Amino acid sequence: MIVNERDNREKQAWDIAEKMMVAARTAPKGKGVDIIECAVVDGDDKQRLADEMRAIAEEKGFKFFLRDASNVEAAQCVMLVGTREQAQGLDCCHCGFATCAERTPGIPCAINSVDVGIALGSACSKAADYRVDSRILFSAGLAAQRLGILEDCKQVYAIPVSIASKSPFFDRKAPAGK
Repeated sequence: MIVNERDNREKQAWDIAEKMMVAARTAPKGKGVDIIECAVVDGDDKQRLADEMRAIAEEKGFKFFLRDASNVEAAQCVMLVGTREQAQGLDCCHCGFATCAERTPGIPCAINSVDVGIALGSACSKAADYRVDSRILFSAGLAAQRLGILEDCKQVYAIPVSIASKSPFFDRKAPAGK
């Protein structure tokens, strides 16, 4: 049997994205409470994500969403990492409120923010282990959050996964404007 690497990129990207989800899942969590959610999208769902990014660009005038939408389309798949909101009861004041009870609903618990950041770092580290091109995108994460891809999650970020001879995330030209 002969398998040409060019014919196998989609499968390899998915395999690595699945390993990235494992890395995100097993990353340390504040107080040991796991409220991280992960998913991978490709095909029509990936295109829906790019389309939503373009809609946000139009709505808010953020031109970098257009550049990032093209990056999402160029990737084989996109891994998503988000966190459900849950105050950890530490009264640490890192969210800006004196106690967890005083925190305004919708203001993220700082521990949740740290947890999603550590999970993202672990996922990107796993991609780097395989020398696969990736980049953390706030823009695609916001689009995924608006689409409800990770149910009940806030602070969603996206990591497009690309296997190509040249990274689509390098030498990115930002459109003029915001």
